[in-house]
Amino acid sequence: MTSKLLLKARREGREIVSVTPEQAGWKHVGFRALRLAPGDAESLATGDRELCLVVLSGTVDVEVDGVVHAGLGGRASVFDDAAPAALYVPAGRAVTMTASTAAEVALCSAPADDARREVRRIEPGTMRRSVRGRGTNTRYICDILPHDDPTAAHLLVVEVRTPASHSSSYPPHKHDVEAPPAETQLEETYYHRVNPPQGFAFQRVYTDDRSLDEACAVEDHDLVMVPRGYHPVVAPHGYELYYLNVMAGPHRLWVFRNDPAHEWMLAPPAGTRAA
Repeated sequence: MTSKLLLKARREGREIVSVTPEQAGWKHVGFRALRLAPGDAESLATGDRELCLVVLSGTVDVEVDGVVHAGLGGRASVFDDAAPAALYVPAGRAVTMTASTAAEVALCSAPADDARREVRRIEPGTMRRSVRGRGTNTRYICDILPHDDPTAAHLLVVEVRTPASHSSSYPPHKHDVEAPPAETQLEETYYHRVNPPQGFAFQRVYTDDRSLDEACAVEDHDLVMVPRGYHPVVAPHGYELYYLNVMAGPHRLWVFRNDPAHEWMLAPPAGTRAA
């Protein structure tokens, strides 16, 4: 059975995978992943949307309305123990990126607002990195454009590395109801990378009433759309998993609700005290 939430990657060519809000059937998140050879250039206009350009690997020069942001990026792989580089571009701008090395670039977008916003280069050293979970639920987080950063109108961007045999986005959580401070509504995409690249991982997307309940077998460069519901991920033995999350919704605030059936596992281990 073909999943309606899984977009398979193109194995060749510049455009790896992409989705617009219209294609996804939602209102906010747009995503593209590009592979660029040295010297390749890609131009676009942001229009009425804001953009976070994330250099996943390699190095690019990005020109925005005639101003060049040179040498953006530098890491060899998304699996390096290093943060990416990114560039925030507000609405109404002309953008041209040119690869100085072989590069993989993610273009994350969402509707803009009426506030005056500026182009911002987001250097790797300024990004908040953390470890989340414990045991086989441990994963490594890099906040590229978190909700407490006032740069953007709607966009939230984060990347996660999950070791082999570990779970992630776990216990299952959701953010599909606009009811702050208990929960907020955010659409989300997961752009997956797998190491070694012939591997696979699993992602399930499901709601409390199971009106949505899909299990996706994801391969290298595949994209999973999460319009609503819980969305845990599991990396099998031998294959490390990376994903880039893009979120956006009516308000720029990430507040999630865990699946009550699985929340028990957050209790401290026996014999320890809660922090």
